[in-house]
Amino acid sequence: MDPECSRLLPALCAVLADPRQPVADDTCLEKLLDWFTTVTEAGSSLLLLQENPCLVELLFRVLKSQDLSSRILSFSLRLAGIFAAQENCFQYLQGDSSLFVASAAGQLLVHILDLAMRGPAEGRCSPQACDWPACAQKIVCHIEDSLCSIATPQVTQALNVLTTTFGHCHGLWTQGLWVRLSPLVARLLEKDPVPASHSLVDLLLSVARSSVPSSDCGLWETLARTLSRLSPTQAGPLALGILKLQDCPQALRTQAFGILLQPLACVLEAAAQAPGPPGLLGGAAGDPMTVDTLLCSKSACVGLLCCALAHLGLLHPLPQRPSPWPQAHLLGAAVTILRLCSGSAAPTSDVGGRLCAILVGCGRVQRAALDFLGALSQGTGPQESVTQVFSVLLEYLTSPESSSMVLKKAFQATLRWLLSSPKTPGCCDLDPRTQLFLRELLPVLQKRLCSPCWEVRDSGLEFLTQMTRHWGGQAGFRQALLASEVPELTKQLLRDPESYVRASAVTATGQLSSWGLLAAPASPERPGAQQESLLLALLHILSADSEGFPRRAVMQVFTEWLRDGHADVAEDPERFVARVLQAASRDPDWEVRAQGLELALVFLGRLLGPRGSHCPCAVALPEAAPPGALAQALQVLCRVQLFEFAFRALFDCDRPVAQKSCDLLLFLRAKAAPCGSPQEAGDSPNVASVEATLQRWQAGEQGQPLGYLEPGAVMAVLRSIDLEGLRDTLAESSDHVEKSPQSLLQDMLAAVGVLGENEADCY
Repeated sequence: MDPECSRLLPALCAVLADPRQPVADDTCLEKLLDWFTTVTEAGSSLLLLQENPCLVELLFRVLKSQDLSSRILSFSLRLAGIFAAQENCFQYLQGDSSLFVASAAGQLLVHILDLAMRGPAEGRCSPQACDWPACAQKIVCHIEDSLCSIATPQVTQALNVLTTTFGHCHGLWTQGLWVRLSPLVARLLEKDPVPASHSLVDLLLSVARSSVPSSDCGLWETLARTLSRLSPTQAGPLALGILKLQDCPQALRTQAFGILLQPLACVLEAAAQAPGPPGLLGGAAGDPMTVDTLLCSKSACVGLLCCALAHLGLLHPLPQRPSPWPQAHLLGAAVTILRLCSGSAAPTSDVGGRLCAILVGCGRVQRAALDFLGALSQGTGPQESVTQVFSVLLEYLTSPESSSMVLKKAFQATLRWLLSSPKTPGCCDLDPRTQLFLRELLPVLQKRLCSPCWEVRDSGLEFLTQMTRHWGGQAGFRQALLASEVPELTKQLLRDPESYVRASAVTATGQLSSWGLLAAPASPERPGAQQESLLLALLHILSADSEGFPRRAVMQVFTEWLRDGHADVAEDPERFVARVLQAASRDPDWEVRAQGLELALVFLGRLLGPRGSHCPCAVALPEAAPPGALAQALQVLCRVQLFEFAFRALFDCDRPVAQKSCDLLLFLRAKAAPCGSPQEAGDSPNVASVEATLQRWQAGEQGQPLGYLEPGAVMAVLRSIDLEGLRDTLAESSDHVEKSPQSLLQDMLAAVGVLGENEADCY
């Protein structure tokens, strides 16, 4: 390895293993893997690891970390596989007994098996075991020995290798492999407890999704037997997987659905005031094993209920969900669970009382039940069930015991139920039941906006924004909202000490203002006083707020206002755009600058015609603007100093900003392309000074402004710049200037600020 690369490698490994650092993009990680592959092919992998212990340290740290991104985990797994491909290197890595290296070795075995079997299997239905190559025989014999082992880790590794095999390999030989190994897999079900149950479930579902079921009816029998042998918690994922299969016997589907329903059926039976009919949930009755699991400990009860609710929530929107779907009973079960958790249920049975003692105040179950309740909003239910839903949601939103996360889930579920409320025939307004619920809900929202917990204030604002976006034009909603103090409280939260809340308040007030829901009558203390302009307040946030989130929110609101013709903007759009671009152009946050260019594009579309589908990247060019309209538009664009912003952004150190600027200028040039010489857009300019300034900007000297530009100068400069070439350059990877490992490492380190500006060659 190059000495300079060895010098940079420890710092890069530290960055990759640090969950606080921004995740490197996939392209860089792929290039890094390619480089390691080249290095190991050219020399000893063992020597590479010995000379660079930071690589082994990276693998260990990734294994122990609980919050690294999936990209880094995947990268590290593949890196371990590259090293483990050489025997001496594999032995070196066996100072680590974890599943991490075992998984890498397992994937390697699968690839070897697949490559070995492609030749013999070609053109044959299912090659006999005696025809398999020696290396394949050796691998399969090793898997057989592992499946027969009394050590659970060995069984787990064998099942994982088979799961990857049936998921990755699609040759006909896999049918023969399953015929050979399925008796050993089935024998695992005879043990008590069933070993490696999670890996066994993964394998059976992987086989069921492959081509094996078409030739082996015994698989369905194995699945049915596995469902009956596993504990209720272990059987849930298998039941869900079976119900997602396209071709599956109806008897097996019924068995699987019953397993998912059993925990909720037990809850309904336990909490019932009087004995209910048998099979409360679509034929599923409370199973003694399920009841034992629910009552044996709090962790078991919580785990089983959360899994059941999550699995049924995932199944609900699928087209292959079981029919008939017991909507009313599921609603009743979700409401019952929520009331058991809040302590408002009054069960009379011993089992119900014990369940209530276990679940009361359990936030994890509350969140799972609220998510499930929200998912059920997409179905119909009897009036009584829907009334109970609204009642329990209001109970949770009102309760001082509800945590901030539970409140967030309650707001989300409430929104889904409100938006799914049936519309009264022949009436465009809210139905009476929804109107009544709103009158009860708004005082609760008003209280939550004053909560000392910033997460609660934030959730309340998000809920208000969504309600206003959907119902801003409904007379009933407008009347109820304007009769409350919610709009005024929302404006006050623009000055909240927490930046997330300020950002949410910006979005909420922007939405309220778009629907004319911030206009409040003058107070008795100040008759005739004008309400403070929201536009001025948002401009102040854009120019003075110390955090990026509120400023980004302001730019998004302003862009929507300009696009939708908001009254405050339509009054003087040129002045509005000039003030916004002036603030956005000098913002330190690249997302604010990028959003400023998006606003500029919207303004450009209003002047020259909509951008529509004719983006600069498209094959077809936008229609040209008439010369007179173009000259007038260019004068406006020059007055708002759009080109000062766009040209400077063209050389922005953040690539997304430069790309968006390039798009904007290409769009403008395409609109003006057929107009001929620059004289038609204005006086013939001397553009040398402008081009010199742009060259200095490109070199990193950003101090000198362009000043006021004449339209003719703008068009001449646009024609002189190779915007297409610049766009292609920006689309390339960051190491396009110098394609070398050293350049790649420098760029990745520079992206997180580990290197200085002059040590990287990125754009």
